[in-house]
Amino acid sequence: MKFLFAWRYFKSKKRTNAVNIISWISITAIGVGAAALIIVLSVFNGFEDLVKGLYGDFYADAKITASQGKVVTLTGEQIAILQKTKGIHSISLVAEEKALLKNGDNQTTVFVKGVDAYFTEVNNINKHIIRGSFNTGNTENPQIVIGAGIESATAIYIEKPIEKATLYLPNKKSTSFSNLNDAFNSYNVLATGTFMVQQEFDNKYIFTNIGFMKFMLDMQPDEYSAVEIKLSATSENETNTIVETISKILGSNYTIQTRYQQNQSLYTVMKMEKWIIYAILSLILIVAAFNMIGALTMLVLEKQKDIAVLKAIGANNTTIQNIFLSVGLLLATVGGASGILIATVICWSQQKFKILELGGGSFVVDYYPVKMDWLDFVMVISTIFIVAIAASFLPARKASRATFSLKS
Repeated sequence: MKFLFAWRYFKSKKRTNAVNIISWISITAIGVGAAALIIVLSVFNGFEDLVKGLYGDFYADAKITASQGKVVTLTGEQIAILQKTKGIHSISLVAEEKALLKNGDNQTTVFVKGVDAYFTEVNNINKHIIRGSFNTGNTENPQIVIGAGIESATAIYIEKPIEKATLYLPNKKSTSFSNLNDAFNSYNVLATGTFMVQQEFDNKYIFTNIGFMKFMLDMQPDEYSAVEIKLSATSENETNTIVETISKILGSNYTIQTRYQQNQSLYTVMKMEKWIIYAILSLILIVAAFNMIGALTMLVLEKQKDIAVLKAIGANNTTIQNIFLSVGLLLATVGGASGILIATVICWSQQKFKILELGGGSFVVDYYPVKMDWLDFVMVISTIFIVAIAASFLPARKASRATFSLKS
């Protein structure tokens, strides 16, 4: 019965026009807040998925490094055991070092990753090659694949190379760093491909073959910088289980990190940003709550005689309170449902037709990415419900406790 009274009070025309105006303002404010939350969170989800996808294309599912120092030692027997471990799809051996890449008068500092033939199986770097091919050569004839930012900084022309670039790597046997020729080992290398993933990688990394890198760094046959692994896991729990298995096989001298752990600061910041965005946009709903308090307070004053009649025929304070709480929930439901519907249509349209474009043309996509998540809808609906209850409680409680006379 309380919902019937609430619906009647909600849809009926009020004697005081201000009540209607304030009610619709509160409905509009809730609708705008709900729509803003869904749209912005969906856009954030889209960018988050895009960034995670780019990092997923560059980083392996898991990575083995040394617990201490820069070199991890793995025997052929250990590698064979890893390859047979359930849940491991493929592994790639890596030798990595900071270096200087020079092309004529142009030079830049880079991180060189020497990789084996299985490297393209543990990540999706191949699909980000924009010029040339992913060809790292061999120990006697090393070739490099460079990031787009490095290509620009060194003026290396992949498709029409004028001359080979020179790669300078630290000489571990050097006793003096004052002499460039003694402090570094140098080698002329041909650039065969350019990749473009995102700026952080494009300006930092180049790839070559692991045999050449181990030769230049004087590494022993069983020494590597890291082992990158592709897992056949389909969930985070499966990934953690496989990582624990690898850890038990290798022991405490090795550190095994998942992709999340390799980029923990990035994922933590993204989660924090989402909660901050949610908190800021929720202020719109708090503003709507003040409008709702005003609308319900004025409605209580207008329905004094109705309240007196209801109490006269046996309605108790709880019934009166629930009626006005229901009115508040109706206001929130109409506003929230309208806002969520509008937001859903806008997000779907953006997904389907790419209506809003990103300016500049320098990003990996030319439109705002959108991903609707049902958890965001649950969170927004819950927030609206909590705000509606909180805003309606005070006027409803006042209506239930006040004493009105039919003669007034």
